[in-house]
Amino acid sequence: MPIDLDTIRRAPKVLLHDHLDGGLRPETVVELADEHGYSGLPTTNVDALASWFREGAARRDLGLYLETFAHTVGVMQTADACHRVAFECAQDLAVDGCVYAEIRFAPTLLTAGGLATDEVIEAVLAGFHEGSDGTPLTVRTLITAMRTDTDSVSVAEAAVRFRDRGVVGFDIAGREAGYPPTMHLEAFQYLQRENFHVTIHAGEAFGLASIWEAVQFCGAERLGHGVRIVDDITVGDGPPALGRLAAFVRDRRIPLELCPTSNVHTGAVDSIAEHPIGMLRTLGFRVTVNTDNRLMSNVSMTSELMALHEAFGWGLDDFRWLTINAMKSAFLPFDERLDIINKIVKPGYADLSA
Repeated sequence: MPIDLDTIRRAPKVLLHDHLDGGLRPETVVELADEHGYSGLPTTNVDALASWFREGAARRDLGLYLETFAHTVGVMQTADACHRVAFECAQDLAVDGCVYAEIRFAPTLLTAGGLATDEVIEAVLAGFHEGSDGTPLTVRTLITAMRTDTDSVSVAEAAVRFRDRGVVGFDIAGREAGYPPTMHLEAFQYLQRENFHVTIHAGEAFGLASIWEAVQFCGAERLGHGVRIVDDITVGDGPPALGRLAAFVRDRRIPLELCPTSNVHTGAVDSIAEHPIGMLRTLGFRVTVNTDNRLMSNVSMTSELMALHEAFGWGLDDFRWLTINAMKSAFLPFDERLDIINKIVKPGYADLSA
C-alpha cells in the first residue's frame, strides 16, 4: 500500500546510530562560526553550505566523507555550542517522530577550545535533557573514542562516570582501515569489568576481520553499520548460505545498526535498492534502521523509512517490526525498553493502522 511522508513522520521511531556532530542544522553551523570566530567554513551562505556538506559526503569514500566533520567539530568547541547542538538535535528528532534515541559523540574532539572532557559531556547531556523536555522523546548518550585516539581508556572511564546521568554505552569510530578494534582492547576489557554496554563501528568501510575482532575480542553487543557481514554470505542459485561469522552474528541476535543512505554515500553499497538490508531481514538478522549523519546525508528517520518503502515496498507493519527491533536492542534497562514498546510504539502503530 502507498504511504506518505506525513504518516511515516507520525509513526513512533527508534534511532540507535546518530552522530551529534553529523546532525547540526546548517544555519546553526553558520551562526556558531560567526559567534565563536571560526573562519574555516567554505561558505557562510546557509543553503550553499548545506549543499556543500551533502556533496562532500557523497563521494563514496569513508575517508572523504569524514573530512566534512572538520567544520561541525570546529564550531563545537565551547560549552554553549555543545549545549545548543544537543538541544536542537533533541528538538529535531522529536519533530521527526522519534520516541527513543541514542546519540553518540566523541568528547575528545570537542576539547581543542580548552574544555575538559567532563565539561563537554555535561553540556551535551544538559542540552539533550532540555531539548527533549515536554516531548515524547527519550534521549540517551553513547560516548565515542576515535580509532586514532591514543588513550581510549580515559574516554571509557568518562563514559562510566556518567552512566547514571544519561550515558548508556561506549563506541569507537573513525577510519576502519589500519585501526582495528583490538587497538583499544584495554578500554573494552575495562568496560566489560564495569558491566557497561558497548557498540563498535565495524563492517562499514572494512570487512569481516573488523566485525570478527569487534565481536570476538572486544565484546560488541551491537555493530555500528555491520553491512559488510554480507561478505560472509554466499548467494547463488539456491538459498543464501551463511558463513561461520555471519551465522554467529545472526544466531546471537547481535543487532546491525544499518544506515542505508550513509552506506551509499561512503561507498559501502551502490544504492538503496541494492542495499542488503532486505536480504538480511529475510535471513533473520536483527536489523535496525538509522540516520548516521543527518546533515551530511541530508536524511531523517522519516526519509530513511520512505526510501525503504520506495525500494522494497515496506509499509507500516515493516516499520513497526524495525522499530521494535531497535527498541529491543537499546542500551536502556529492560523494563524501560518494555515500557516504550508496549506503551508508545505498539499503540502508536495501532492508531496509524486503524
